[in-house]
Amino acid sequence: MTGTDAPRSVIHDIGFRHYDGPRLGRGWAFRSLLVETLRGAFGLGRPARYKIMPWVLVGLFTVPALVIVTVAILTKLDTLPLSYTQYPVAISLLTSLFVAGRAPYAVSRDIRDGVIPLYLSRPITRRDYVLAKVLGLAAAVFAFIATPVTVLFVGALLAKYPVGHEVWAWLGGLLMAAALSVLVTTIALAIASFTKRRGFGVAAILATFVLTSGVSNVLIDVVSIKSTRTHGTFFAVLDPYLLVDGLAAAWLGVEPQHSTSQPDGAVGALVFTAVLVVAIAGAVAILMRRFRKVGGA
Repeated sequence: MTGTDAPRSVIHDIGFRHYDGPRLGRGWAFRSLLVETLRGAFGLGRPARYKIMPWVLVGLFTVPALVIVTVAILTKLDTLPLSYTQYPVAISLLTSLFVAGRAPYAVSRDIRDGVIPLYLSRPITRRDYVLAKVLGLAAAVFAFIATPVTVLFVGALLAKYPVGHEVWAWLGGLLMAAALSVLVTTIALAIASFTKRRGFGVAAILATFVLTSGVSNVLIDVVSIKSTRTHGTFFAVLDPYLLVDGLAAAWLGVEPQHSTSQPDGAVGALVFTAVLVVAIAGAVAILMRRFRKVGGA
């Protein structure tokens, strides 16, 4: 978009240095914000101290996968001890730590520095800003989860497991990784958008994931004792990780990491799917409403 094509309501000269060059428009601004969020999640383009925590977590999340494939190859196991869909659920704490550390970085700083109205005075809209943040951080979380899942896949090929089966299982693992990434990202960003302090945001996000996991497991146990295990499994939807674990069992027909998250038939699968969609849509709606307030739009 050139200067003559730009809408009159858009502020281009914000008082620093006058610029007469071409205006690249809304699409370019959206893509730049998305890429900046993705790079920022791993500390890229930032001083070294910002890279330490995300890359330490990447290493910690990947090392168990390396150990698993090494053991599988050396001991000639028939299958991997953990499947591509079970691995992210089994080590969910590290995913929670990663997303809890990155979500406040993505939005809290903009709120604290009061730059949201400045963003929205440019070609991008409030919706663009929220979607760029969600997609950028979700892509980072997906890369975080997909890395050890892909290490498992490479190890399975080195162990000479059936290629066709492993390819489909790996793609299924990536599909569930994508669903989990979007779910935990939207929840974390919605929580982080309510505080200007990153420390409070990290604590609130971690507390939410730990609390939902604890409540979900307690309710499953209590209902299973009082009624049947089938009724208890519906409370797995309260925990994002058990929810995706159950969806993997329902959609892909794989063995879940926790037997308590196995949906009961078609009704259970429908309930789990509906909860996933509603949770993501609800978190995005909260983000839109929150940034309408802080952005004054």
